[in-house]
Amino acid sequence: MSGDYSRIAIVTGATSGIGEATARKFAAAGFGVVGNGRSAAILAAMEKEIGPAFRGVAGDASENTVLEKLFAAVKERFGKPADIVVANAGRGLGGSVKDADLSQFDELLKINVTGTLALLQKAARKMADGQQSAYPKSAADIVIVGSVVGRHISPFSAVYGATKFAVHALAEGLRREVGPKGVRVTLVEPGIVLSGFQAVAGYSDEMVHGFHEKFGPLLTGEDVANAIHYVVTQPPHVNISDIVVRPTRQDYP
Repeated sequence: MSGDYSRIAIVTGATSGIGEATARKFAAAGFGVVGNGRSAAILAAMEKEIGPAFRGVAGDASENTVLEKLFAAVKERFGKPADIVVANAGRGLGGSVKDADLSQFDELLKINVTGTLALLQKAARKMADGQQSAYPKSAADIVIVGSVVGRHISPFSAVYGATKFAVHALAEGLRREVGPKGVRVTLVEPGIVLSGFQAVAGYSDEMVHGFHEKFGPLLTGEDVANAIHYVVTQPPHVNISDIVVRPTRQDYP
């Protein structure tokens, strides 16, 4: 099985938005993909539509048992370890420091920071040793989906942005740690993406309409997936460590 695929990828948050688009882009490019999301039904539909190049693992990406299943599914389905891990699972939370709903903050931290850190740690441990002998003949990539609000503080999403500031720090710390071992680490920072993200984050219809009016056309998941695909298809000695992708008319953040 493994000989049929040029790269093997794990993608979290693969049932919608950027994650789904990335999983589909990778499969179309000849990669084997194990995707994670909370909806077993959506993953099953994707398996049927995409075919043997995609395997779904349902569950919460912040749970250690689910992460273990992801890496096990890669070996079981494709017969070799993943050489791409895309840490994309996460959720938003609208509101300023003064007004944010802090009853949701623990869940926000768990999925955006704690769960991402656990995935990064597992990926780094599994990739680093093997890549020291494989580099520079082959590439290994850890891609972290951050946000422009993890780069520029935005009052309307400052609490969510704080979790992305944390993730950005983890990404840069990891790059400095495993880059010398031949593992590339890339932080992808999207601007406003057209997806279900805003509804989950609790943004009002009025605010979302304002995004369209002020910044549209907004990015799609496919736009960001194209950037991620570009990053992982560079020669092994080339690491695009940070990439910011915004709608053309989005001046801030």
